[in-house]
Amino acid sequence: MTRKWISMACVGFLLACAPQIPVEAPQSDDLSEVAIQLSGDGPPPGPDGTCWAHDVIPAVYETTTEQSLVTAERRDAAGNILSPASYKSVSRLRIVQDRRGIWFIAPCPDQVTAGFLATLQRALKARGYYTMPLTGLMDAGTTEALRRYQAANGLDSPLLSYAAAEHLGVLTAAGVPLGE
Repeated sequence: MTRKWISMACVGFLLACAPQIPVEAPQSDDLSEVAIQLSGDGPPPGPDGTCWAHDVIPAVYETTTEQSLVTAERRDAAGNILSPASYKSVSRLRIVQDRRGIWFIAPCPDQVTAGFLATLQRALKARGYYTMPLTGLMDAGTTEALRRYQAANGLDSPLLSYAAAEHLGVLTAAGVPLGE
């Protein structure tokens, strides 16, 4: 019994003295280049068998508020203020960026199985975006985690892009879903 405890203490001591290997966080994946903006309807031309997702990026507005003079101050002959100036707030709304539709390559529906979605959830969980239990479903928690991951990497969409699936390791380079 004593040997067991001594052995465990020695192993613990050796592990504590082992040099720490620095682990770097993966660099962010730039997904902003996968979105294609088109003026016409329908996805862009592409190779046969390519699946596309369409999303709408909402307009970005900016509100500015300024003080506008309503009445100037009035003073008597001695320079004393008879009535102070009065102002009103005027707010203006301007469009910083117009609403736009984007297209991007997405995994095809036959690739998006329960196993694929569970692998996606695990990948998002490993990166701190998904905190719910693994369900293998594209539920609200998965959609929001996916949107946050893609937005942090340049594509603010809750729809899974093919590039994000590859970066997350959910699809192989050959397009084969993992988790099957």
